[in-house]
Amino acid sequence: MRGNGLWAQLRRPPGGRDARIMLLAQGVDRTGSGVWAAASVLYFTYVCGMDAGRLGLLLGVGAVAGIVGSPLAGRAAERLPVRGLLIGCHLLRVATMGLLLVVDHFAALLLSVALTCLAERGAKTLEMLFATRIAGERRATYQALFRSVANGGYAVGTGFAAIGLAVGSTTAYRALIVANALSYLLAATLIRRTAEPAGRGLVAAVPSPAQEFAAGGGPAAVPSPWRDRGYLLFVLLDLPMCLDDSVLNVGLPLWLIHHTGAPHAVVPAFLTVNTVLVVVLQLRVSAWAENPRGATTAVGWYGVTLLASCGLIALSTGGGPLTASLALLAAAALVTLAELMRSVSSWELAVSLAPPRAKASYLGVAGMSQSVQKSVGPMLLTGVVMAAGPAGWLALGAASTGLAAVQRRASLRRLAALEASAGAAAGASASAVVG
Repeated sequence: MRGNGLWAQLRRPPGGRDARIMLLAQGVDRTGSGVWAAASVLYFTYVCGMDAGRLGLLLGVGAVAGIVGSPLAGRAAERLPVRGLLIGCHLLRVATMGLLLVVDHFAALLLSVALTCLAERGAKTLEMLFATRIAGERRATYQALFRSVANGGYAVGTGFAAIGLAVGSTTAYRALIVANALSYLLAATLIRRTAEPAGRGLVAAVPSPAQEFAAGGGPAAVPSPWRDRGYLLFVLLDLPMCLDDSVLNVGLPLWLIHHTGAPHAVVPAFLTVNTVLVVVLQLRVSAWAENPRGATTAVGWYGVTLLASCGLIALSTGGGPLTASLALLAAAALVTLAELMRSVSSWELAVSLAPPRAKASYLGVAGMSQSVQKSVGPMLLTGVVMAAGPAGWLALGAASTGLAAVQRRASLRRLAALEASAGAAAGASASAVVG
């Protein structure tokens, strides 16, 4: 990866032809998602006539359905081809977007949004599984390329949505829904051109007998992530590690509006800073987490970086408009850097800490972190952190730093235990062969 630019890596990504096609499909998917993300709230409010209470219920149910989507997809991927499941998720999203065009009853809209979110989170978990298979040990590089492509697609999608929102007619809103559905259909078509990686339900190559023995105490043992306390601890600690998303998209804008004198025109610049830095820095940051030990180091730096960002947010209330604007823009840059470190370290550790024979179901459980954060994060920020004022931001930063340190130590202990277990099993296997 080193010494090669973004475009060179996109032409020759880890995984070859199938990886290129998948990255293109993900870019198309995220372009459509950007269209819908920018237009959905306004569509339900002005076209469907929902009040704030029903809209909140709609989005809340969707978020809960998204939480369920990740483990369901991971469990299914243990038994069925990931490629087919991923195509199915995209086609389900095509159907649910089409349903929005022909129904206006709240119950039907609720079902449509819930199924859309279920399929969306399931698709993201399956994309992670597919990428881990084809990229192998270079999965951190693939993750960096995906993040760059996804952010670029999302930015293009929101740009398209802005045109439709400027028109503001019902026809324009419906055209945006059709555009989103077509993006999912095109993504499914592209994925059909890929080949299912070897291993069926397994994420990587079929493990050796020694690895099978280490994974669960015998060649036929397939552990469950729901009974693995060590892995569940990693997932639990990963939940607050995803708060950078809510800080960027909810905390910074609301804090600027209600607690500083900075002009409101600065708010769009937060996403601009985020998009540019992700595209420019993601490959470089991913180099820190190309292996499990590097990922644990990135986890530690995540906490420190988020603490510095929270400190700047707390300090932004003490100056004039210019000082507040600069402090919040710097905070947005630091939040983005924290996001970059979290995205690659979470994926690498989710894969590395899982036993060889059950990675798909384990990664499905790990994928719940982002969904839970999207449900709880905004309420935590608005109801607890921001309600406490600047001290709330400092407390959030300190807590994030402490939890990052705990996750780093816990991950290192689990890695050491897995390595020791694999070494012991390999020695036992070698002795059996000699005997």
